[in-house]
Amino acid sequence: MKILFMGPPGAGKGTQAGKIVSTYKIPHISTGDMFRKAISEKTDLGVTAKAYLDAGNLVPDDVTVGIIKDRLSEDDCKNGFLLDGFPRTVSQAESLDGIMKSMNTEIDYVINIDVELNELKARLVGRRICKSCGATYHINFNPPKEDGVCDKCAGVLYQRKDDTEETVDSRLNVYVEQTKPLLSYYEKTGNLVNVNGLDEIDTVFSKIQNAIGGIS
Repeated sequence: MKILFMGPPGAGKGTQAGKIVSTYKIPHISTGDMFRKAISEKTDLGVTAKAYLDAGNLVPDDVTVGIIKDRLSEDDCKNGFLLDGFPRTVSQAESLDGIMKSMNTEIDYVINIDVELNELKARLVGRRICKSCGATYHINFNPPKEDGVCDKCAGVLYQRKDDTEETVDSRLNVYVEQTKPLLSYYEKTGNLVNVNGLDEIDTVFSKIQNAIGGIS
């Protein structure tokens, strides 16, 4: 089963991805993991990607696509995979289609965790994390018993830099401008599955399982 995972930042993709790969025994493949692997193994594409990253530049699509193709060709992907973080644009989606065609296969399901952007902003801006143990809280939905203090270890709670209102606005704007058009692209292919990310975690996963027919 070959799954492409989509959704805006803060939609809960990480939690659901963990449940999917554990249940269906397929690798969770993210662009970050692929870059780190290619760079650590000093492949030709990894060396090229590192040069761009070290210079503070974005890795060009052709390099990214090459790294993804190499990763999806590995043995652990033969029975399927969960691809997360790619594609981010329609152009990248077209490149992924080319990769799949060259491998004589295709993406089975495109799962989109759907959450209203205003709700996401409230989720992200209100998130607080313990400096000591990493426990996560929310000032509205899951507040600590004592303001600014972790319930578990009494550590100090802080707001991540990428959870500030300004940064969150920027992240969501990038999603709307670049990534959201992908939903229209995959809707035309007929394998797009929209799941309400505001439901309880287990409910979201149950809906994903129902949508993909329990295939393993």
